[in-house]
Amino acid sequence: MIKFNVPPYTGKEMDYIKKAVENQKICGDGEFTKKCNAWLEEKTGTTKALLTTSCTHATEMAAILCDIKPGDEVILPSYTFVSTADAFVLRGAKAVFVDIRPDTMNMDENLIEDAITDKTKVIVPVHYAGVSCDMDRINDIAAKHNLMVVEDAAQGIMSEYKGKALGTLGDFGCFSFHETKNFSMGEGGALLIRDEKNIEQAEIIREKGTNRAKFFRGQIDKYTWIDAGSSYLPSDLNAAYLYAQLELANEITADRMNTWNMYYDAFEDLEKAERVERPFIPSDCKHNAHMFYLKCKDLEERTKLIKFLGENDILAVFHYVPLHSAPAGKMYGRFNGEDVYTTKESERLVRLPLYYGLKKEETEYIIDKVKEFYHG
Repeated sequence: MIKFNVPPYTGKEMDYIKKAVENQKICGDGEFTKKCNAWLEEKTGTTKALLTTSCTHATEMAAILCDIKPGDEVILPSYTFVSTADAFVLRGAKAVFVDIRPDTMNMDENLIEDAITDKTKVIVPVHYAGVSCDMDRINDIAAKHNLMVVEDAAQGIMSEYKGKALGTLGDFGCFSFHETKNFSMGEGGALLIRDEKNIEQAEIIREKGTNRAKFFRGQIDKYTWIDAGSSYLPSDLNAAYLYAQLELANEITADRMNTWNMYYDAFEDLEKAERVERPFIPSDCKHNAHMFYLKCKDLEERTKLIKFLGENDILAVFHYVPLHSAPAGKMYGRFNGEDVYTTKESERLVRLPLYYGLKKEETEYIIDKVKEFYHG
C-alpha cells in the first residue's frame, strides 16, 4: 500500500534528541527550541518567532493577542480545519464564514467587506495547500476597517506571496509542524509576530502568564505572574526532532516539488479533456508543494476514484468537510452570503499521496492508475 503521508525523517533526529537529553534541558525553550525560533526568523524575516505546542495553540495565542472577547466576530473561510475557528470560539467569538474561490480554494477576498459588522475584530485568511490568499486586498480591507489579520499558514511554510513569506503578511502568522506537514515535530507549531510591541505579551502568554522569559535572559532577578496565560511551550525533545528537518528544508521542499511537478505535468491531458482540474497557482504566489489534489466531476466520481485507487494499494483521501455544515459550526458560527463554491468544490477534491521520500516509480504508478480510472 502506498500511504497517503509518511512523516519526514532525515536521520539526524535521534542524534539531536540525544543531545537535548544530555543537555539536561528537555522542557521548553532549550537549545533546539531557540535554534528553531532563530531559523524561522531568519527564513521568514518575521520580527519574532515562537515555537508552540501546535498550530492550534499558536492561533489561540493570536486570538488572545487580538484581545478577542465574547460577542466579537471573526471572518474566515468555512473550508478549513476546525482549529481556525476554535481558537476564536474558545474566547467567545462568533465565526463568520465566507465563500471560497473555486480556483485556489482560498477565501474569496471580494466577499469579506460584506461580512464586516461593528462586531468584527479579525480577518483570518487560510493559505490552502500553501498557496497564498490575496493578501494585498485582505490587508487593505483590514486597514480600512481597523481590523487585525491572523494568517492561518498551517500549510504555508516555505511559501511566498510577492516575495514575502506566508505568515509574515498579517499581524500574526501561524505555522503547523504536525506529522502531516512538510516539516514535523509530531505535534507542534509556531507563532510569527510582526510588530515588536506584541512580543513581550506573547512571551508572557506562552509562559503561563509569567515573565519567565525575561528572567532567563537575565533582564529581571525573579519572575512572577503577570497576566492570564497558558503552557504553549513544546518540549525541547520535539524541537530537536524538528530542527533536523529545518536544516534540510530546501532539500525536503525540492523533493516534494519534484513529485508535485510530476503529477501536474502528467495530468495536463486529463485537464485539457475536461475530465479533471489541477491546482491553480496565481502568478504572485510561490507554493511549497504541501499537497497535490485533483478535482473530479462530482462527489460520486470522487468516491469511485478513491475506491479504485484503494483497490490498487494507493491511499488517496478527501479533505475538509465545510465547518458551517458541522454541528459546532451551526452553533458557533454563521455563513455570510451564499455557499456557491465551498460545499460543491470540497466534494470534488481528492488528495494524492505526497511526502518527502515518495519514490519516482511510486509516483508513476499512482499517475498510471489515475489515468487508468479515467480512460476506463
